Amino acid sequence: MISRINVFEKNQGVLKALSSLQMYLGKSPIEKNLLHLLYFRVSQLNGCAFCLDMHSKDLRAAGESEQRLYMISAWDEAPVYTERERAAIAWAEAVTRLGREGVPDNVYERALRSFTEDELIDLTVAVIAINSYNRINVAFRTPSGHYQPGQFQAH
Repeated sequence: MISRINVFEKNQGVLKALSSLQMYLGKSPIEKNLLHLLYFRVSQLNGCAFCLDMHSKDLRAAGESEQRLYMISAWDEAPVYTERERAAIAWAEAVTRLGREGVPDNVYERALRSFTEDELIDLTVAVIAINSYNRINVAFRTPSGHYQPGQFQAH
């Protein structure tokens, strides 16, 4: 894979704009590992190797088990996830894969059983943020495999 433009070096304004979302999410009451699980799952859906490398390494450095990372693509069947995590992942997938009907009512209702309205807004902002990073990294073929845990404060 031949990389294209390094957007974050070429245009610092883009990084600053996206970083403001991450700074906002850093103050969210939602568990940081749960946010990283969402980032990991959405990055799988979007085929973003750079973000998969980053979030898998950060999750493992924070104590996440290999089993939970391996099973995330079957999250709704795997007994290793809590209902709160399942509701968050279902929400993240629905927001990422918006169809004509938008986010289905059953996904919304499931999310509201596990999250407050403010937390659900934060989850949505988290999905927006990772989808933005994924699209930039995929479009410009950001090289992957060299990330070191904690290399970036928040993504």
